[in-house]
Amino acid sequence: MTEKPRLSARIAAIAESATLKVDAKAKALQAEGRPVISYAAGEPDFATPEHIVEAALAAVRDPKNHRYTPAAGLPDLREAIAAKTARDSGLEASASQVVVTNGGKQAVYQAFQTLLDDGDEVLVPTPYWTTYPEAIKLAGGRQVDVFAGADQGYLVTVDQLEAARTERTKALLFVSPSNPTGAVYSPEQVREIGEWALEHGIFVVADEIYQNLTYGPIDGDADAPAPRAVSIVEAVPALAEQAILVNGVAKTYAMTGWRLGWMVGPADLMKGAANLQSHLTSNVSNISQRAALAALTGPQEPVEQMRRAFDRRRRTIVAELSKIDGFTVPVPEGAFYVYPDMTGLLGREWGGVTPSSSLELADLILDQAEVAAVPGEAFGPSGYLRFSYALGDEALLEGVQRLQRLFG
Repeated sequence: MTEKPRLSARIAAIAESATLKVDAKAKALQAEGRPVISYAAGEPDFATPEHIVEAALAAVRDPKNHRYTPAAGLPDLREAIAAKTARDSGLEASASQVVVTNGGKQAVYQAFQTLLDDGDEVLVPTPYWTTYPEAIKLAGGRQVDVFAGADQGYLVTVDQLEAARTERTKALLFVSPSNPTGAVYSPEQVREIGEWALEHGIFVVADEIYQNLTYGPIDGDADAPAPRAVSIVEAVPALAEQAILVNGVAKTYAMTGWRLGWMVGPADLMKGAANLQSHLTSNVSNISQRAALAALTGPQEPVEQMRRAFDRRRRTIVAELSKIDGFTVPVPEGAFYVYPDMTGLLGREWGGVTPSSSLELADLILDQAEVAAVPGEAFGPSGYLRFSYALGDEALLEGVQRLQRLFG
């Protein structure tokens, strides 16, 4: 009798999250007493603002939060998300068009499960966040990479998208600001891409998780108002019927551990996503939902304070990395990542090691400089490293100085 595989082929094909893997390795080394500085994790180092924590504490004590609630989310939170979407994304949506999810990852997963049939193609601007390929694959879709390197500021063009389009193209993934690059499309670029998608009947999954973390010119006034990341449905309102917006409180409000995200889109698609969630997880923790409501409707001053801190760190890390010969460092305009092109360091000997890929380079700097960064292979082609600057100012500077000494 032939022994059947213990693990399904579908699950066996999933790759471990590279960002979490690198972060776990760094934390394991730190636990052993090694002074590793990690730029791997994409999460703010700040505590969740106090008024949000207090709302959660009050929610814990309220018995009504001890019971099942609607799978698509608490009605007042869905209303608040609709108001936030109108304010920041320019999309007037009703609460019925909102589904509250267990973090942004679940929203991404459900968006592709809702849209894709087997063999449908998704155009994915590359570099991309490491979870997108797995979510597309699990939905039966086929990822089509559209690469834009450092020379393009990591921004794809309509001409590139058109060259990749086929009869099987069902959707475009659009992310601005970007993880891992921090790139932000201009309003004109967003409109051009949105009009192209509308013309060809292509659905858009727009991940807007970093939309409130944007910055001005790196040599400009740090106190000047930050430019907005324009939503694709604001740039092209007619696209609203073929777009799903993904967002959450994790990055803007330092709430990564609270696991609260959402998706907003046409009523029929959100009904399908809600049906899926009713079987997948049911409602998100009521405590996290009450905390998210406080985040969206309460004081926003802590958000601006964190954004200014990220901007300060952005200026520091770009200036210091740019001092290293072999680094090409496009200036990020959003999120909290910098994504230098490291190809100038490959094929050269460093401390007795000659790396030929960014994966090998990441291992080298972890071993010799005790600095953790995520290699480009996690996000597309080799030759790049992602550094998160969502860590303390002193650690951020010390880590870069270690790299300066290693590659000096």
